[in-house]
Amino acid sequence: MRLSIMQAAIGHRHIAGGGDKPAPSGYRGGTGSSVGIGGAIAVHALVIGAWLLIPKEVIDTVITRPFETYAVPEEKAPPPEPVETTIEQPIRTRPTQQQPTTADAIVTGAQGDPVVIGSAGTGEGIDPGPTIILPPADPPRAPVLVDAGIDPRALPQFQPDYPGAMIRQGLEGSVTVRVTINAEGRVTDIARVSATDESFWLATQRHALRKWRFRPATRDGVPVATTKIMTVRFTLTDR
Repeated sequence: MRLSIMQAAIGHRHIAGGGDKPAPSGYRGGTGSSVGIGGAIAVHALVIGAWLLIPKEVIDTVITRPFETYAVPEEKAPPPEPVETTIEQPIRTRPTQQQPTTADAIVTGAQGDPVVIGSAGTGEGIDPGPTIILPPADPPRAPVLVDAGIDPRALPQFQPDYPGAMIRQGLEGSVTVRVTINAEGRVTDIARVSATDESFWLATQRHALRKWRFRPATRDGVPVATTKIMTVRFTLTDR
């Protein structure tokens, strides 16, 4: 806007001075200056008036109000509807009276046989007949046990070997043992009961487990395992 006003003022100065011709030197009085100043003022007035008549852009300012918040009351659930409860009264019943029953009486006759008298109103009796007495049952029979014995076929092999140390020393002795005999007649275990010397015991132990054979014990004829005590004597015959 200021640029337009300055350009208009410069143009008027050129017009008032006679275009592009340079102004003559020397003082020419105040007539030309007054006309130029008046024209410049008129042009300024026109420009200002035109500027005032231009519609101005109006910017509306909108003030946004803050949101107002408030607490929403919580909705309470309605209370449950009352439920009617019905209490059933127990039904009292009278106990059923049972009719008394009459048991049949038993009367012993003169001979000692029981006689059954019928119930009232029947008029009849029942004769059970003679009484049969059973003999007492026999007591249970004890099982038949047969002890184990030496098998005659193995008898020559029953004597253990004489320990050489005892022969050189000329010592005699004996050994008593407890042997376990199975259902086949074989010795499965041997225990020392007594011995005059350790050599006699060791010789008897080895020989019994390898050579001794028995007829097994029986229970009602069935072979069973059993134990038996045996004594072995060691004697020098050439003394």
